[in-house]
Amino acid sequence: MYNEKTWIGKLKVFGLFAAIPLFAFTTVIIVPFLAGLFMTLTNWQGTGSFEFTGLSNYVTALQDAIFWDSMWLTIRYVFFTLILTNVIGFALALIVTSGLRSQNFFRAGFFTPNLIGGIILGFVWQFIFTKVLVYVGTELHLGIFSSSWLADPGTAFWSLVVVGVWQNAGYMMLIYIAGLTGISESLTEAANLDGAGYFRQLISIRIPLMVPAFTISLFLTLQRSFMVYDTNLSLTKGGPFRSTEMIAMHVYNEAFVYQNYGPGQAKAFVLFLIVALIAILQVRAMKKVEVEA
Repeated sequence: MYNEKTWIGKLKVFGLFAAIPLFAFTTVIIVPFLAGLFMTLTNWQGTGSFEFTGLSNYVTALQDAIFWDSMWLTIRYVFFTLILTNVIGFALALIVTSGLRSQNFFRAGFFTPNLIGGIILGFVWQFIFTKVLVYVGTELHLGIFSSSWLADPGTAFWSLVVVGVWQNAGYMMLIYIAGLTGISESLTEAANLDGAGYFRQLISIRIPLMVPAFTISLFLTLQRSFMVYDTNLSLTKGGPFRSTEMIAMHVYNEAFVYQNYGPGQAKAFVLFLIVALIAILQVRAMKKVEVEA
């Protein structure tokens, strides 16, 4: 045994429990981030020498209209998936905590889409949109499904929203289940004695006490929606005519497909700043709501 109060003891404890995770975090996250930030200041193209170009890559990135089109498309996608994912996830949590028979089976079923990889998920839904729904729409004379949603820029966007919500709602459901089961039964029993109905209890008791769960779920939905790439790649490949090219795909294509590493890295850093700012504002706003609740 060694004395943890001494510097040697503390160093041994650090080396035993924290050194390896810290090394992994540094090599996988910190070093690539700093290398990418350095690359934004050069004209390096992946091979050979490079020259410092200052902030010219940022100027090029900010003046690129396609970049802002992808950013606006992604913000629209985040807006709709943020609302629909959490509304549906919360509704599912209410259903599977209401004493429904076989509710554990339904929990597993609702969560299963989150276990499917984005690439596979995209191919599955590509088949559904191009074959299954078109066949159903043709046979039943449903105009909305008579042609593939992926062939039209307007409906292709909504196909991405549908798949994103379908994949993530089950995961958010688990967070809301944890929040609902953490509410003391004495509160609901007291509300029943006072004559409060189900919806009154939901609005006045459950939802205010669920604010921490909402904070976590909204943060995770924001992060997942802004960074969506694999589903975008396998479902639409950014088409038709780059109309569904989300910002993560745009940044990847700029850097690795078109080999514009400097502007691509600059766009990635701008994206990082935007997402970080939105996430910080969201968490701060929800923390204020937690205190008020």
